[in-house]
Amino acid sequence: ANAAPVLAQDALGSRWAWPVDGGRMLADGRRLLGASKTWRGIAASLVATAVVGALLGLGIGFCLAFAGASMLGDMLSSFIKRRRGFEPSARATGLDQVPEALLPMLLGMAWLDCGLGEVAVAVLAFTLLDVWGSPWLHRVGLRQRPY
Repeated sequence: ANAAPVLAQDALGSRWAWPVDGGRMLADGRRLLGASKTWRGIAASLVATAVVGALLGLGIGFCLAFAGASMLGDMLSSFIKRRRGFEPSARATGLDQVPEALLPMLLGMAWLDCGLGEVAVAVLAFTLLDVWGSPWLHRVGLRQRPY
């Protein structure tokens, strides 16, 4: 769910990268979400997650909801970072990973028949993979920043 927007950006550059917030600023003078949250990224996440989920037999409806929850978590963290004065694409370990992993896993608890322990392990694994994997993705050219 969260890799598809990065791959879409790499493959398409700025093509179809319309910002979700439409460039809107709030009273604090900062963007609502920022330029990196795009409709193309949301679409890429939904499509890729539905395809992979269908191949795994998880059902397209669940996969669309899972991807949507992941993108909602990602936008929530961006919203919080903008309000707290973080520069666009600035690193905020934990805030960058937890909402994006926690929201879809909470949604998946009933569907996947897992408990809070499995949710916690999944969120921790996602966080560690993101923190440790980002420098490698930067070296191979899939991320613009090493975090």
